[in-house]
Amino acid sequence: MPKVYFVGCGPGDPDLITVKAKKLLQKADVVVYSGSLIPAQIMKICKKAKTFDAAKLVREEIFDILKKNAKKGKNVVRLHDGDPTIYSTIREQMDNLHKEKINSEIIPGVTSFLAAAAALGSQLTLPGVTQSIIITRAEKRTKVPKREKISELAKHRTTMVFYLSVQLIGNIVKEAVAGGYPKSTPVGVVYRASWDDEKIITGTLETITKKVRDQKITRTAIIIIGDVIKPKSYEYSRLYDKSFSHGFRKSRSKSSKN
Repeated sequence: MPKVYFVGCGPGDPDLITVKAKKLLQKADVVVYSGSLIPAQIMKICKKAKTFDAAKLVREEIFDILKKNAKKGKNVVRLHDGDPTIYSTIREQMDNLHKEKINSEIIPGVTSFLAAAAALGSQLTLPGVTQSIIITRAEKRTKVPKREKISELAKHRTTMVFYLSVQLIGNIVKEAVAGGYPKSTPVGVVYRASWDDEKIITGTLETITKKVRDQKITRTAIIIIGDVIKPKSYEYSRLYDKSFSHGFRKSRSKSSKN
C-alpha cells in the first residue's frame, strides 16, 4: 500500500535531526516542506527530491501532491519543523490519505520547547517545584476552549509552555497573574531556539513583556513560565539516593524500607 511519511526535522539546528528522518529525506522523491521554518541545511539533504513549499499552497493542493505521488509509488515526505504532532495539520492530512487507501507514518522530531529549555539550561520538571508541564497557546485566530483559558490553566502554577504566542505576551502575562502566578514568577523566552540567530530573554512576569518588546520579537519564539526557570530551592531526586531501592539497585541504607 502507498505511504506518506510525516517527518519532524527538529527545532532548527541541522545536527538535531534524527537519523531516521535524515535517511528518509535522502531517499525521498517528493518533499512537501513547511516553508521558512525548515533550515536550508536540512533541505540540502533532499538531494534527489522534487520539493514543494507548503507556505505557498492551500490544503487541497498539498493533499493532491501527497496523494498523486504516493499512488505513483514514489517516496513521499511531508516535512515539518520540530515534531509533527504538536501544532501541526497532520490529522486532517492523514485522514484524507486514509480515504484514498494511502498509509501514513509519523517520524518524531525534537520539538522547539525542548530546545528552548536546553537553551535556558532548565529542567522543566523539578522535584519539590513541579512534576507537570502544560503546553498551550494564546487565543487569537485559533479559538481556545473556555476550560483552556490561560487564567484557568495558570491555577495549577506548574510549568507552562506557550507556542505561537509571543506577539500576545502582554495578554499572557495578564492572564497568568489573574490565574494565580505571582508577578515574581520567572519567565524564559527563546527566539528561534537552536538556530544560529537564537535569542534568549529571561525575566519575571512583571518585567518580561517590556524585555521582549524591546528586542522586537513578534514570532518564532517559545515562552516558558514557572519557577523551574530560576528555582529558589528544589529537592534532590530520590532515584539516586542511597536509601532508595528500584529494580536495578537495592537500597544501601539499612534503615530504609523502600
